[in-house]
Amino acid sequence: MNETILVVDDEKDIRTALAGILEDEGYRTAFAKDGIEALESVKQEQPDLVLLDIWMPRLDGLGTLQKLKEFYPALTVVMMSGHGTIETAVKSTKLGAYDFVEKPLSLDKVLVTVRNGLDVGRLKAENDSLRALTAKGYEMVGETPVMNQLRDQILLVAPTNASVLITGENGTGKELVARAIHRSSPRGAGPFIEINCAAIPEELIESELFGHEKGAFTGAIAQKKGKFDLAHGGTIFLDEIGDMSLKTQAKVLRILQERKFERVGGTKTIEVDVRVIAATNKELPEEIRAGHFREDLFYRLNVVPFTVPPLRERRDDIPLLVDHFLEIFARREGWERKTMLPEAVELLRHYDWPGNVRELRNIVERLVIMTSGRVIAPAQVPESIAGGAAREIHGTRPAGTQEIGTLREAREEFEKEFILQKLEEHGWNISRTAEAIELERSNLYRKMKSYGIDMKK
Repeated sequence: MNETILVVDDEKDIRTALAGILEDEGYRTAFAKDGIEALESVKQEQPDLVLLDIWMPRLDGLGTLQKLKEFYPALTVVMMSGHGTIETAVKSTKLGAYDFVEKPLSLDKVLVTVRNGLDVGRLKAENDSLRALTAKGYEMVGETPVMNQLRDQILLVAPTNASVLITGENGTGKELVARAIHRSSPRGAGPFIEINCAAIPEELIESELFGHEKGAFTGAIAQKKGKFDLAHGGTIFLDEIGDMSLKTQAKVLRILQERKFERVGGTKTIEVDVRVIAATNKELPEEIRAGHFREDLFYRLNVVPFTVPPLRERRDDIPLLVDHFLEIFARREGWERKTMLPEAVELLRHYDWPGNVRELRNIVERLVIMTSGRVIAPAQVPESIAGGAAREIHGTRPAGTQEIGTLREAREEFEKEFILQKLEEHGWNISRTAEAIELERSNLYRKMKSYGIDMKK
């Protein structure tokens, strides 16, 4: 055991007794005789758990607890008192204490409390680590001006309860914006409930959103809470809200206005505290003119509008996104992280990406899976992407050469130029060039022959 327990008590006999039993159990111990010493001790070396007496000179236990939680919120603290009351125990808990033990101390009870407190601390640390990893999967990646402006807007809006409407093409990352708003808000510790309005059949959407009572319809064998119920105290994200029926839109409007609803088949009014963030790839003003979307709901949702730019408008973010996805896939699969040659990244950067970031993520995942080596070269990039990108990078072909007519020809042209460049970089040394581009020497020879590349040196 390497856990350190800090014992804070003005009575030397208690410090000595606790030191003996804790050290017998394999814990390391540290001591302080009042709150001032305790704060200094924690500043020098943070313990895994603190046993803190309430009645002490200079700075008492409650004052010490308050300061510890202010600077070290994850620290596990167990309060001790010979004059304990229910009021004191409740106050300690409200200030963040894990538990409260009374004097005279039962050493067995102290040990059980310490073990449980350390277990809870470890679980919380693991949970925080997992949440950090999960959050990384939903991270907004990009340093272009439009992305930095988007982040600034999120920081302004997140602390409020204002409804948000996010627009943008499919695959641009509207959900990431919604999660970033939620995570940066006072509701960040609460639930984030997502529902895709386009993926749920019309006859089930109301039940999904608002829940239903037993017997409300065939198959409703028990009461079920809806997404708004589950999002209480947090955020509900209504994705593809432009596909929601007018009938359901009316109920969502009521929630935004009155913060209450009834379950399907029920009469009881349920009040909820939720923030609504909606997203769509449709032009809602056009949907309003066509009679497919309620104008009053649009204005309720569009309190703060966000627009997520398509990937073709922030091409300079593509290298960062590729690097981000390579890391995510390596961690998810437990593989060694692969790298992508700059020339391959350049091909991706010059593609139009009609499917936006989602399409890029899928392509990078495919390249990671289908590339046997550790390095992803331009030759691995799919023809559908490499062909158009090569034409954009190199423009028209030199005079006297045949016009590129197919994707295969475009890819071969780029591969030929890539091999020529690498041969030049490595002094036309075949072995070094083959190693640099992670290609078998014999395969490099074969490609050089097929492309008519003669040894010049």
